[in-house]
Amino acid sequence: MDRDTDHEPPTRVLVVDDDPTIRNLLRDTLEDQDHDVTVVEDGQSALNVLHARDVDVVLLDLNLPRVSGMNVLAALPSLNTDAQFIVMTAFGTISSAVEAMKLGAYDYLTKPFDEDELLRVLERAVSELSMRRELHRLRFESRERPPGGLVGRAPAMEHLFGMINRVAPTRATVLITGETGSGKELVARAIHESSPRARHPFVPVNCSAIPGTLLEAELFGHMKGAFTGAVQSRKGLIEEAHGGTLFLDEISTLSQDVQVKLLRVLQERKIQRVGSPESVPVDFRLVAATNTDLRSLVDEGAFREDLFFRLDVFPVDVPPLRERTSDIPLLAQHFLTRFAREYEIEPPKLSTGTLSRMMAYTWPGNVRELENFVERSVVMYPGARSFPFDVERRGPTSEAASLLENALDGDWPLARLEREYILAMLERNRWQKGATAEVLGVDRRTIHRKLQRYRQDGVLGA
Repeated sequence: MDRDTDHEPPTRVLVVDDDPTIRNLLRDTLEDQDHDVTVVEDGQSALNVLHARDVDVVLLDLNLPRVSGMNVLAALPSLNTDAQFIVMTAFGTISSAVEAMKLGAYDYLTKPFDEDELLRVLERAVSELSMRRELHRLRFESRERPPGGLVGRAPAMEHLFGMINRVAPTRATVLITGETGSGKELVARAIHESSPRARHPFVPVNCSAIPGTLLEAELFGHMKGAFTGAVQSRKGLIEEAHGGTLFLDEISTLSQDVQVKLLRVLQERKIQRVGSPESVPVDFRLVAATNTDLRSLVDEGAFREDLFFRLDVFPVDVPPLRERTSDIPLLAQHFLTRFAREYEIEPPKLSTGTLSRMMAYTWPGNVRELENFVERSVVMYPGARSFPFDVERRGPTSEAASLLENALDGDWPLARLEREYILAMLERNRWQKGATAEVLGVDRRTIHRKLQRYRQDGVLGA
């Protein structure tokens, strides 16, 4: 099975056999074919390797010490691997072959087998694995957007989708940064749902919402009687994420004690419940998120540097809404449709006037603020021809203060400030020109002329 090693990476093969002669023979044979070979002598060691790194093909003996080959196959649903398993045994029977195939084996070889037979089966296994991985890649790329509820077509979002596409199939720890409300948890869910762990749990934890005295027990679990109120033993959230993804939001709020214990879990892949002397193996992928600069916290001594480097393997930054304003119409319509379906009411129409106000607003709360505004509008104005732009509700002067703040931040010319104020008052008065003219102290024809000019200038739809 000759391969072009300049273009194709070596196949990663794990050989599991308790006979050192067979292990060495298989290693020599496969390394002669330029494969990357790892050899172990028992089933437990095989499971350790499969948990620790990526493997393409496993040559697995069934008669093994500690953990049998059948038990290794039985553990496949909990393993984060798409490797092809080729079973080898000197005790081959039809029943064991059928059982191995049911448990996920690709093929079955009875010892003794010759070198050519082994290489033919290996080549077929690698070929099928390559096709399966390519199909997964094409399916992902054919989606309009990643799963998890992400919406957007702006260049910043296209870049974000590309980052998700790169990291999702790997085991890498991801650190998501971004402002409050920008969608960090949605990004974490998209990474999970696009990964080989998608059929296992996604466990989100808001570290800032759980008091520090309780967070340790919530994460690591506890034994009965470990502390006051621990009336029964309980698995922690890390154990709940076994096989899947643990999402730690606002990780910057972790106490120093919890940081130390989390670091140990990431290093050893074992957890120790509060009040228990025993360690429990865990297999999970960690995705963390923060709206603060962890590097600054490290410099201040508020966050452990060694934990920071464990987290910052693959950084992903979520852009704020003000950096992708072209997505606002798409997001607004998405939320209108969603909440109308959820509440079983007809949504209001999104007028060009309201949309222009939305596009000019800075959205300090990002997508979450936009979502809340649209939800409130669906409830307040079901089926209406339009709805006003009234995101600010802090007091009678909040709308004017927000408008002035935007003008000052954006260095608006006076003509734009006048235009924005007139359009805002029209929104408030449901686009009744007479009522708006009365509030502004001008003639109704003045409002009509202003609107004509705005349409001619292209800042207002027809």
